[in-house]
Order: sequence, then C-alpha cells, then structure tokens
Amino acid sequence: MDLKNLHISEKLVPHNYLRLAQDAQKAKETARRELLEKRKLPVHGWPDAHIEEMVQQLASLDSNNFPKKAGVGEREARIACPLVARRHYNFGHGIGRSGDLLEAQPKAAGSTLMANLTNSLLLDLIHEMGVRSCRACFLSPLATGMSLLLCLLTLRQKRPAAKYVLWSRIDQKSCFKSIITAGLTPLIIQPRLADNGALSTDLPAFARKVEEVGAEKILCFCTTTSCFAPRNCDDIIEVAKLATQHAVPHLVNNAYGLQSTHLTHQLEQAQRLGRLDLFVQSTDKNLLVPVGGAIIAGFDEELVRSVAKAYPGRASSSQTLDVFMTLLSLGRVGYMNFVKERKTNFEYLRECMHKFAQEHAEQVVETKGNPISLALSLSQLQDVGGELTKFGSMLYTRGISGARVLTVGDTRKIEGHEFVNWGTHHSDTSTAYLTMAAGLGITKAEIHNCFEKLNECWQTVMNQKFKFKT
Repeated sequence: MDLKNLHISEKLVPHNYLRLAQDAQKAKETARRELLEKRKLPVHGWPDAHIEEMVQQLASLDSNNFPKKAGVGEREARIACPLVARRHYNFGHGIGRSGDLLEAQPKAAGSTLMANLTNSLLLDLIHEMGVRSCRACFLSPLATGMSLLLCLLTLRQKRPAAKYVLWSRIDQKSCFKSIITAGLTPLIIQPRLADNGALSTDLPAFARKVEEVGAEKILCFCTTTSCFAPRNCDDIIEVAKLATQHAVPHLVNNAYGLQSTHLTHQLEQAQRLGRLDLFVQSTDKNLLVPVGGAIIAGFDEELVRSVAKAYPGRASSSQTLDVFMTLLSLGRVGYMNFVKERKTNFEYLRECMHKFAQEHAEQVVETKGNPISLALSLSQLQDVGGELTKFGSMLYTRGISGARVLTVGDTRKIEGHEFVNWGTHHSDTSTAYLTMAAGLGITKAEIHNCFEKLNECWQTVMNQKFKFKT
C-alpha cells in the first residue's frame, strides 16, 4: 500500500505519527526502485521481510493471483496444495514461452520481471567477480550437465557438419554424458601427468588432434576450470588461442569456478587473448541454493540468446526464485565476504593437509592451478587390500562428506568409452589419494572437525593394518 499518495484522516492516525511511518518506508521503497531501475546487485543484503514483500508484489502481477480472474485455458497456474502455494509464493506460471526461456509471458508479468531481473543481477555478479567482458547470461532451470547439453545443441545448429568434441579429460560424468546425449563423438584428450602427480592440459595433443580430424569436423573444444585435485584448471587461455587459430568454438565447464577470482580471471583472459564462446556454472555450488539450476554465460548476446531458444517449452521458476531471493539477501558485500572467507579457509585447509601429511609420511600434491581442491597421497594404505575402501567408508560414516578416496585400478565404462583409473583423471596414476575442497560457505570449524576425525580414522586403519601384517 502506497501511504504517500493516500489522504488519511487524522481521525484514523495523527499526521505527525503517519509522517514518521512514511519516512521509515522511504528507504525500503528507494531500494526497490534502485533495483528495478539500475538492475544491479544491492550493495548490502536486504532483510528477509523486505525480500518477501518484493516477491509477493511480483507474484501479484501474475494472472493466477488477480483478485478477479476467470481462467479458461489448459494451464492457469492453479495450485491445489496450500503448502505448495506458500513454498512458491504463488508463482505458478514458470518462465519463458514455448521455445524461448527469455520470452515474456502474457499471463505472468511478475514471473517475467523476476526472471529478467535475476539475469541482470547475475550478469552484474559475473562482472564483479572479474569477467568484465561477459555480455550476456541467463539462469537455466537445468543443472550443469543438461545446461552444457543446451550449449552443445546450439553450437551444433551453427556447425551441422561437425560431430567431434575435443574434451580435456576430467572424471566427472555430467560433462562427458552431455556430449554423448547431444549425439556427438567425444575425442578424449588425456592431461599431462607431472612427476609430482599434478595434471595439466596437454596442449600439443589438442593441436595434433585438430590436424588429424580437421577443424571443420570439430564442433568445439570443451575444457574445465573447476575440478578435483590433483587436476589443475585447464589452460583455457592457450586453448582459446588455439580455438581462434582454427576457428573452432570453445565451451568451458566452469561448474564451481564462479566463486574463485583466480578462475574468473582465466575466463576473462581467455576471451581477451583468444576465443571463448560460452561458459557454464552451477547455481548450487556458486550461490548456495538447492540443486537444479545453472548460469549460461557468454561474450556474444546473440549466441547466448540462441542457447535460451534451444530449451523446449517453458520452464520452472523455482530456480529463479531461489537465486533472486539469495542475491537480494547477500547483496554485493555479502557475496564478496563469502568469496574472501573461502580463500582464507582454502589456505587453512592447505595448512591442515600439509601438517597431516608431514605427521603421517604422506604428500600433498601441489596444484597451483587449482584454487579450490587439494589432494593428499594415501600410499601407506595401498599395499593392503580393502584398506582404502574401508578408510573412505569410515570418513563418510563419521560425517565427513565431500572427501573422496580415489583408488588406482578402477576402470569405468561410460557409453562405450573406457576410463582407466576412473576418478583420478589419468590412466597412468599410480598412487591413491584423498581429495578435499574448500567450497563457498565452508567454515574453519568444519575443516578443524574434519581433520580431527581424519586423524582418528587414520589411526584406526593403521592399527588394523599393523595387526594384519603381524
């Protein structure tokens, strides 16, 4: 209710009291106006009550929430369960229209406004994190793998004769399966294995493969920034130069890389010095919302719009609502504080891991190109059967989630392609290791607790190992 433009009798409330109340509302109204006019992240996060008020005002613009309505269509955003209606703030129409995620919806002015505003806030965040050249982005209602699929299908329309994707091997299924699902053929480029176990991009192998199959038959280069150690971020700058040289598109899986200024700097430099067409990042990892969305971004507005048009039908607005409310809640300062804390906690994780390695005669694999994940060798647990699996199980049952025990010799077949030493990113890995990551939102207390339990599990397994030997 706009109290400024109402004439309210003093019989209801004295004018001086009303003026105080109006002044209190002014700051809130100014914040809403700036958000709509500037379409930028607020500097400071909003209180929950202000966010809910904004969301409810947007929802009231959708036809299913009109006071007088008579819906006679096959889809009128009717919601049977009150709990579901409250959970979604009465948004029921979704976003986009058939065949275009970015198209306005006649029955849903509020949903359309929220979706477009969210995309503007995300672009502002990408710029703030260092990818200043990024021209466009949108929130995809699909997780990272399916969002990569949309990108591949879009590139395929532009290069119909191309059928190969040069993929720098990373042992995460989502990206690889997106290539297969798109009906394309992956050409796997195995990374280079250094003496210390670190893995980096094999650029000569990329160049050789282009010469072997021909640039015109290659749909795109597919690289990865964020990954499990001991794999480093791909050298996306040099791959981007190669992409420019051969006029081949370049798609980057930036799954959880938006939270790292080091990785976003690589994206910006890759665009400036070479070719980078699209990059995709997960919303749950980078924005701390439930799983289900991704941000598809690029440096050509028309190309990004083409990806949005590749989505069939309209989409759920759930991911948009989650991201919109989270961005308003954090604001620019709140998000950057998370980024700074993550950096600090990564260094603390590194210190704890080096200390553990020194105490137990193991090694931390140095991967300077990976600012999020670390790897610890488990050489002492390799020589007794079952110890590695048991160690990993012990960690998980004690509440240590996300730590991965990776063994040597695990072969995995995915859609007819065989991966030797699956999980380690390389066929010639010889030492088992444990990986941990300092993702956005991690706390120092979690790291401390983790290493307390890690020491307990290590002692238990080593004691049992000693008994086994004797």
